[in-house]
Amino acid sequence: MRGFQARPGTRGGAGPQGGGGPLMLFSKDTRKTIRRILSYIFEAYRVVFILVLFFILFSALANVAGALFLETLIDVYIIPLMGAVNPDFVPLFWALVVMAGIYLVGVVSNLLFNRIMVTISQGVQKTIRDSLFAHMQRLPIRYFDTNPHGDLMSRFSNDVDALRNLLGQSVPVMVTTLVSLVLTFAAMLYMSWVLTIFVVAMVALNLSLSTRLGKRSGKFFMVQQKAVGKVNAHIEEIVGSQKVVKVFNHEEESRKAFDVLNEEFEDSSANANTYANMFMPLMLNLGSLQYVVIAIAGGFLAISGVGVLTLGVIASFLQLSRAFTAPLGNLSMQINNIVMALAGATRIFEVMDEKAEGDEGEVILEKADERWVWSDGGRTVPLLGNVVLDGVHFGYTEEKEVLHDIGIYANPGEKIAIVGATGAGKTTITNLLNRFYSVQKGQILFDGIDIVGIGKAHLRKSLGIVLQDTNLFTDTIKENIRYGNLSASDEEVYAAAKLANAHDFIQVLPQGYDTLLSDAGAELSQGQRQLLSIARAAIADSPVMVLDEATSSIDTRTELIVQEGMDKLMEGRTVFVIAHRLSTIKNADAIVVMAHGKIIERGTHESLLRKKGRYYEMYAGSELEVA
Repeated sequence: MRGFQARPGTRGGAGPQGGGGPLMLFSKDTRKTIRRILSYIFEAYRVVFILVLFFILFSALANVAGALFLETLIDVYIIPLMGAVNPDFVPLFWALVVMAGIYLVGVVSNLLFNRIMVTISQGVQKTIRDSLFAHMQRLPIRYFDTNPHGDLMSRFSNDVDALRNLLGQSVPVMVTTLVSLVLTFAAMLYMSWVLTIFVVAMVALNLSLSTRLGKRSGKFFMVQQKAVGKVNAHIEEIVGSQKVVKVFNHEEESRKAFDVLNEEFEDSSANANTYANMFMPLMLNLGSLQYVVIAIAGGFLAISGVGVLTLGVIASFLQLSRAFTAPLGNLSMQINNIVMALAGATRIFEVMDEKAEGDEGEVILEKADERWVWSDGGRTVPLLGNVVLDGVHFGYTEEKEVLHDIGIYANPGEKIAIVGATGAGKTTITNLLNRFYSVQKGQILFDGIDIVGIGKAHLRKSLGIVLQDTNLFTDTIKENIRYGNLSASDEEVYAAAKLANAHDFIQVLPQGYDTLLSDAGAELSQGQRQLLSIARAAIADSPVMVLDEATSSIDTRTELIVQEGMDKLMEGRTVFVIAHRLSTIKNADAIVVMAHGKIIERGTHESLLRKKGRYYEMYAGSELEVA
């Protein structure tokens, strides 16, 4: 019966892991990232990718065969015709037909493998985005509290799109380059090992310079991807806060802040692309230099009689040498995509490697005889709504504790109000009740069970919550209410709306319950959005409710309507109320007054007023504000 034993609270999870260092194009971390990307290809597209490799092989073989056939074409078919009195062009015609057939095989193979790679790249992109989103759903609240949302969005859009370019364009180029280099090198050795040495020397020089540029470029591309994440985060923040920006005439300051981030993005992009764009001119110039060197060396060797070098051999070898360096040139054209995609993939995998929210709880919530009970597969305990915070200590970081020895006791059906100044730790308690964070010391008991032993999904199902900040989704009003219980019928949706006093205003909307909300319900008033949140909590029908300053941002008249809906919602439930307006908690069974993460007073409304302590001062001040 491990799940039913009250155990000391566990330490909170660690914060987000930091990202890796600068991305080096040929570093160990980069090779690991490439292997990880390829694993997505082999997992779902192994057979198709093998077919792609065959088409790449056919394409490369066609190019090499065409270059080798050039020797035969010149030495066997063209040169003899030059001295003939009555030249017969028929053999030459059929030789040209053969050469055209060879290159046609290469063109068709090239077309097919590129078309298939589009399908693979789009499929892998979808799989990675699905995996990223699924893993994001498993991350703890701590991750979202400590990472800019715009930067996370950038990983879904910019980084995943860069990865698509890698798979759709760069991977085929890399594989084609490798196959072509091997086949072409073998053909060059076959024709002339002496001239091959010249080619290898030029390529070695080329690769040495390319490697140096690649390392510098990779570092700046990682900086660039992070910079674009910052830009997106700033844009998201300002777009979502336009009313505040305009009310306080902060447009110019926002523009200046954006300019700083955008300039950082510009600088990192300029640095990255400066080095990356050196590749193509470097490859082209070195390739042209190599062509001249091979032509001069081949002519010298042919005149000197070193080796058996004919005009056809030299022409064919020049074609092969160009074919040997051309793939490297194609690769250099993709270097921007490759380095940017690897930087983006690193950022994607950073999120995927974040530790998912742990859940060691074994106790589940289930129904028995129409009643909710806690069960660990053996014994069951009725769900009554008895909640105890016993000696709870907590800090969002280990260095700074924000809650100190908190003790709160709520019997089934009681209404517990928690009040205090901003920063006193009120909302932190609600985060602990839901196990968004875990206590460092002490324990929280739910019907005598340490909540550490309760499965998080089951614990959160037993807790309804109405927040000060409403969260509505782009969907109909009906579906926004049903979000609290996806299996609820339309009749249950209507009943929940009536209980929350939301039914009347919904009825006067153009499409009623089928009215489509957008932009977090911006077309509704704050009070109307709050009523929908209450209706959503009502349809969940949880035995314990947490109301976190649910009426703090609405007017007094609307508050009466919302408060009436909340009163209906609270009937028969254990309720924790984080109070902003003290007039709404007079009937609470107990009021807990907090300051600087400690409980300084507790009691009923009347008893606390008689003490004339901190609560008395707060209540007197709130009454004056209302007056």
